[in-house]
Amino acid sequence: MLRDLASKLWPIKFSTTPKQPVAKPSAEPVATLTAPEIDFASESDVEQGLAARVILFNDHYHSFDEVGMQIAKAVGCSVDDGEAIAWRVHTIGHGIVFDGELFGCLHVSSVLEEIALNTQVMT
Repeated sequence: MLRDLASKLWPIKFSTTPKQPVAKPSAEPVATLTAPEIDFASESDVEQGLAARVILFNDHYHSFDEVGMQIAKAVGCSVDDGEAIAWRVHTIGHGIVFDGELFGCLHVSSVLEEIALNTQVMT
């Protein structure tokens, strides 16, 4: 029964054209593929003036000291303020760490993700 259903769904089609002979490998060198050039986005490439925010999600792998120091490094606040933000993220489950232009949010998110914190940039 399954074979009949499969043959109805995918009928076998026979080709009437003769097969082409397989070419023998030549002794000539084969052209190599080159890797594409990668350009990094600069500040001018990212749309300016677009409001965004960085959301940090709670995890059970980092201590408050680690998260507080990383937030202070990313945002430019004191370690005490960073630990206060870390405590708010811990109690609620997530929290807004930074808001501003998109380029600044991407920078803050990348600094937070240096120690594998879970972030999301929202516009």
